[in-house]
Amino acid sequence: MTAARNTRVSSRKQPKQARSNLLVEAVLDAAIQVLTKEGAQRFTTARVAERAGVSVGSLYQYFPNKAAILFRLQSDEWQRTSALLRSILEDPATPPIARLRRLVHAFIQSECEEAAIRTALSDAAPLYRDAPEAIEAKKENAEIFRTFLREALPGVPEEARVLAGDLIKMTLSEVGSSFSETPRTEQEIAAWSAALADMLCAYLERLNIETPVAAG
Repeated sequence: MTAARNTRVSSRKQPKQARSNLLVEAVLDAAIQVLTKEGAQRFTTARVAERAGVSVGSLYQYFPNKAAILFRLQSDEWQRTSALLRSILEDPATPPIARLRRLVHAFIQSECEEAAIRTALSDAAPLYRDAPEAIEAKKENAEIFRTFLREALPGVPEEARVLAGDLIKMTLSEVGSSFSETPRTEQEIAAWSAALADMLCAYLERLNIETPVAAG
């Protein structure tokens, strides 16, 4: 599935009245149902409008194309991820290593709970991933993680810290995606989360131990 790089993914306008808000919510709920049932390849504005019980014209008042609907769903997911990251990684009362452990458990749990929609959005990503809005939306999460790593690895050189961040994010993403492809029990989720957290926390602890302390 391909799309032009200049595909418009912003909403046409923001709903201001209660009735308009209800319409947009209905469209987004319908979009999730169509996406999870039909998949990204068969996702169309006509199917979404039919499922939502609205006309295509009404849908187009707020979403210029299917890419805009999919990007809104993805944006909502990014916002939930940002809230999750901030609530855990920016907690000053909890040591950094403990924060990372909490994040691993919360992330794996979330991946399993929303596996169907995440997979479908991943398949649809070519429609909007190169749009300026999509690129900008990713920056906030990246900065939250960079700030956390500066606190978690205070004496580690920047190059090694960047590498650590990339490895942690890639590991979380790949393990979460692969693990959540199969329905899991709460016991499985807990066991895998604990094992993955052990690995990643040990990695950060080793980096801190092995980093020479600069002379004062």
